[in-house]
Amino acid sequence: MNNALFQPIQLGKLSLKNRIVMPPMTRSRSTQPGNVANEMMAEYYAQRASAGLIITEGTQISVMGQGYAWTPGIYSAEQIAGWQKVTKAVHAQNGTIFAQLWHVGRVSHPDNIGGQQPISSSALKAQNVKVFVDNGTDEPGFVDVVVAREMSKADIEHVIGEYRQAALNAIEAGFDGVELHAANGYLINQFIDSEANNRIDEYGGSIENRLRFLGEVVGAMTQAIGADRVGVRLAPFTSLNGTVDATPIDTYIAAAVLLNSLNVVYIHVAEVDWDDAPETPTVFKDTVRDVYKGVLIYAGRYNGENGSQAIDAGVADMIGFGRPFVSNPDLVNRIKHNYPLASHNPETLFGGAERGYTDYPEYSPS
Repeated sequence: MNNALFQPIQLGKLSLKNRIVMPPMTRSRSTQPGNVANEMMAEYYAQRASAGLIITEGTQISVMGQGYAWTPGIYSAEQIAGWQKVTKAVHAQNGTIFAQLWHVGRVSHPDNIGGQQPISSSALKAQNVKVFVDNGTDEPGFVDVVVAREMSKADIEHVIGEYRQAALNAIEAGFDGVELHAANGYLINQFIDSEANNRIDEYGGSIENRLRFLGEVVGAMTQAIGADRVGVRLAPFTSLNGTVDATPIDTYIAAAVLLNSLNVVYIHVAEVDWDDAPETPTVFKDTVRDVYKGVLIYAGRYNGENGSQAIDAGVADMIGFGRPFVSNPDLVNRIKHNYPLASHNPETLFGGAERGYTDYPEYSPS
């Protein structure tokens, strides 16, 4: 069929079979205690291995990096062994899988991080943001986040080291690469966006300063595992988890220039995707295409038709389909044959077991 989504593409040293991406989606199914990836998660990802690229749910790089109950980590030997089950299962289905490395910063609560105070670029509280904690039942309990502690220079160096080690751990776990989560209001984003960063040192103020932490983290990760195995996710125009930037076009074009200089293998742009959300400005997309020479992934309100059009237009190289992958493990085949898509059960998105996770059937034409 003449659909750009089904063209192969080269991603660094990896040859991908199509341009459909399964982007990161938190599902909170890790084994407790220990936040360990498990056989159920291995089955879930393997079911969706027909995607050209799978990017895992956000995976915390440390105890302090956790924002929500039951999300997996990648900092202990047990967690690395758990993820090995996942990568082995995906590779057995000829899939390609990157681990999304995550530190939530201030989007947390002491109950999720051993009683400690969350850390961030600045001593600010994310407004109107709740996280869920393990309240001893199968249903998560939602609580308000708290005021974060501003990271010292020593904290910054420590967290850069945690990202570097997490990248090495991901390769040990069998992943084909890693994606740095620098989007959606989490720690890296808390440094980038002007309204979440009131620092007066070299990590705050100007755009260059606010991008410094991003650059240092990416530099440490690429030095550890190679730039051809490191991608970065950005969310230029969202205000998720209370992060807002005063000049998002200028800030995120500068981020793309920086990431191009660091030779990351892809930039993954999370577009706003609620129904009446504004479109990402064309000038932004065109300029990013000009200044960044790697693979560009966009995820948001895409379907088979407009996703293919974005690739044909040269704006994007790959397209992420988030929620449709929840309830359509065979999404690639459904797009290819224009089969109808199943809807997901919102009550089973976070936490629980197989129901609403691995029990969605593939489409069977009658």
